[in-house]
Amino acid sequence: MPGKFGQDIIRRWRENPVITFEDIPFKCHDLYNAGCIKYEGEYLLLVTIEKLDGKPAIYKARSADGLFFEIEREPFIASSTDLDFKEYEEMGVLDARITPLNDAFYIVYLAMGRHGIVLVLGKTKDFKDFERIEIVSQPDTKAGALFPRKINGRFALLERPRYGGSIWIAYSNDLSTWGARKVVLTPRAGFWDQGRIGCAVPPIETEAGWLLFYYGVKKTSAGTITKIGAAILDKEDPAKVIHRSIIPILSPRKLYERIGDLNNFVFSTGAILEDTGEIKLYYGAADNCIC
Repeated sequence: MPGKFGQDIIRRWRENPVITFEDIPFKCHDLYNAGCIKYEGEYLLLVTIEKLDGKPAIYKARSADGLFFEIEREPFIASSTDLDFKEYEEMGVLDARITPLNDAFYIVYLAMGRHGIVLVLGKTKDFKDFERIEIVSQPDTKAGALFPRKINGRFALLERPRYGGSIWIAYSNDLSTWGARKVVLTPRAGFWDQGRIGCAVPPIETEAGWLLFYYGVKKTSAGTITKIGAAILDKEDPAKVIHRSIIPILSPRKLYERIGDLNNFVFSTGAILEDTGEIKLYYGAADNCIC
């Protein structure tokens, strides 16, 4: 509303949540996080849903307007039966982040198995068939997101290793072998993101640099609270931070963000930049719904 300032920079859709348990066409335990893209005139979400067997998988949800979605019954990405990936995905897959690159859509997701959590990179051209490419991280690494173009002739990937709680960047010539890693952002003592941080949305290229939405965790006497902030990274050297928000742009304030399977928690893995310049940020709230 013009002339009125809310507590957050991000303005919530007044009909939130977008997807709840009532919208899922089967019984499930949990519902959280959604990668997103606009494809062939539709809004497409890749939503993580944990079924009653305890294994999360990634499901497609489609919408004509980006607000009202239909979820498919069968997963788009489930635990692999391929021998090269099976033991690394046996406990489930989650947190898909979609990046359009060249003539395909690349998806980085978390795979859980007996050896810990790793990042897996795959691709699709039509969101019908999905091809796994490679495990692209060390064990216990999360929050992986691919940049939508090469930087100085190399592919670039953001990731968050377990130790240190920081956002790193890695480079590759072939999308399979990754190295030349550098720290990009670190937690800040005394701030809302003092515990650990990680990439939320795949970087969005703007005139000012790469717009990065990231999550930050703060420990309190009552548990953790997770919020979303923003930073601008240099276009040709994304390890260089040009700007970083002092305050979060979205904090858990609503009841559906405060209370759920994971309290006081807002977490995003996807956003869509509209032709109008507006950004639609899709986020999971309290591991209970998509907003």
